[in-house]
Amino acid sequence: MMNDTTFKIHLSKVIEEFSFERIYESSDINEIMIETGDLNRPALQIAGFYDYFDPHRIQIMGKVEVTYLEQFSREKRCELMDRLFSTKFPALIITRGMQIFPEMLELAEKYDLTVLRTEETTSSLMSALISYLNVQIAPRRTRHGVLVEVYGEGVLIMGESGVGKSETAIELLKRGHRLVADDAVEIKRVSSKTLVGSSPEIIRHFVELRGIGIIDVKEIFGMGAVKDTESIDMIIHLEPWVEGKQYDRLGMMDEYTNIMGINIPSLTIPVKPGRNLAIIIEVASMNNRQKRMGYNAAVELNNRLMNEMRRNQG
Repeated sequence: MMNDTTFKIHLSKVIEEFSFERIYESSDINEIMIETGDLNRPALQIAGFYDYFDPHRIQIMGKVEVTYLEQFSREKRCELMDRLFSTKFPALIITRGMQIFPEMLELAEKYDLTVLRTEETTSSLMSALISYLNVQIAPRRTRHGVLVEVYGEGVLIMGESGVGKSETAIELLKRGHRLVADDAVEIKRVSSKTLVGSSPEIIRHFVELRGIGIIDVKEIFGMGAVKDTESIDMIIHLEPWVEGKQYDRLGMMDEYTNIMGINIPSLTIPVKPGRNLAIIIEVASMNNRQKRMGYNAAVELNNRLMNEMRRNQG
C-alpha cells in the first residue's frame, strides 16, 4: 500500500479538454499547474473585497461580472481589474462568448496571464469543470487487489497473494461482468463520499493467472468485458478457510473498511475447495444494492423471529 498522493494537472491539458478559445496565452502556459478543483467568480474581488481570496483558483467571469464592469469608464474598469490580475491566478475564463474588454487584454499582457473564452453558460461550465478537476487531481493511493463491476456495483476484491482473486475475476467475466483492474488498483477520492478505482495504464486490461501467465482480457473476452473506471461500492476480503473460526452467518453486523477517510461496506469470505466464489460475489453485490435501497434481509428475518416469539408468548 502506498501513501496518499496529491496530483496536479497542466492548464494546457484543461484547455485542450474543454476546447477553450485562447484569447491571450501567458509565456509559461505549458508550465502552469492547476492544484485545486475549486473555481472562483471574482465579483466580490472586482468590488474590492479580497479577504479569503485564493489566487490558485481558475477565475470565471460570467454575465453578472461583465455587465457590472460595463457600467464603468475604461479607466475605472482598468483600476478595478488591475488588483485582480496582479494576484497572478492561473487563468481567466469568459463564458457565453462575451466580448473581451480591451483593457482586460492589456492587463493580461502586463501580468502575463492567460485569458480564455467559451460559448458555455457559466453554471454549466463550472459544474463540468469542477467535476473534471476533482477527478484529475483527486488524492489517490494504490491497493493490491482486483476491481470488478458486478451488476453495476464496483467490487474491490482483496486478499493475500494466491488466495484466488484473479481466478475469481475471470469466472465473473465469463458470467458477463466486467474487469476494471487486476493486481494494482489506483483509488481516487473524488468526493467526501466517493472512491473511484482504475488500473495503472501500463497493466490495464491484463490479468495474471498462475500456471498460464498474462492474458489480455479485452482480446479474449471482448470490449464488453472491460471498463476503465468504476466507483468502489463494496470490498470483499478473501481469506483461507480456518477451521473453527467463527464467521458471520446472518449478516446482522455491518462491517466497513476505511480508505482515505471513507467507510466502504465490506465482507470477509472464507475460501476453501468447492465454494463458488463468483456466485457468492454476485449475491453479495445484489445484497449490497438492496441494503443501499433500504432493505436488509437479516434484519427482516430477525423481525419475523421476534414477532413469532411475541405471538407464542402471548
